Formats: sequence, C-alpha cells, structure tokens
Amino acid sequence: MENTFYLKTDRRDQMIEVTSEVQAWIDENGIRDGIIIVSSLHTTAGITVNENADPDVKTDFLMRLDEVYPWEHPKDRHIEGNTAAHLKTSTVGHAQTLVITDGRLVLGTWQGIYFCEFDGPRQRKFLVKVVNG
Repeated sequence: MENTFYLKTDRRDQMIEVTSEVQAWIDENGIRDGIIIVSSLHTTAGITVNENADPDVKTDFLMRLDEVYPWEHPKDRHIEGNTAAHLKTSTVGHAQTLVITDGRLVLGTWQGIYFCEFDGPRQRKFLVKVVNG
C-alpha cells in the first residue's frame, strides 16, 4: 500500500514536519504493523528524522548545512546553480525507513519525520509505502 503526499514549500531551505500526516494516513488505512518507507521524489529535497520539540534544532540544522555547502561556490559547474541543494539532499538522504507497531509509528519521544527542502520554494511530493509485517 502506498500514497503520494503533496506540499508547497515557501523558502529555499526549510524543514517541514510531516509526522502527523503520515500517521493520519496509517490510521485511515487501518495499518497495524509493518515497515514504512518515506521517500522524497526529488534530487534537491530529502527526508530525515530529527527532534521535533525545539524549533532551534531545525534552524541550527539548516545553518550548519549552509556552512558545509554554501549556496554559491566559485568552483560549482552545474548550470542550474543549485549544487548545494543536491549535496544537502545526498547528505540527508532521500528516504527513511520506520516501523509501525499496533497502528503507531515507532518514534522516540522527541522524534519527528521531516521533509527537507533545499531548493525552494516549490511544489513538492513524497511517497509513503508500507510493507506489512
């Protein structure tokens, strides 16, 4: 079972928590147990699991990625000018694999699923696929 989710980002670099949308889809479909894969369908946007309690974590996360991969670099050759976005996505990863037990995503107390935009603003999508256990 799978579903494609759509979202609109409003900044160049942004982390949008999607945990509640994914959990709601699990609930709506009566999924009780299994493995779930959450995957970005873009080369300049990724998926990660990180802290969802303190918003400064997202700010710091994006700031540090900018330090490692500055938007403009004199040696970049990619004609679109978004090499940093591609590097950030490869670093973060395009997908996360999680567990569903008794109808709930298995996440730690402070963990959430984030769609990571690195070349926005844009219309984006991510895929969620469940493999039943």
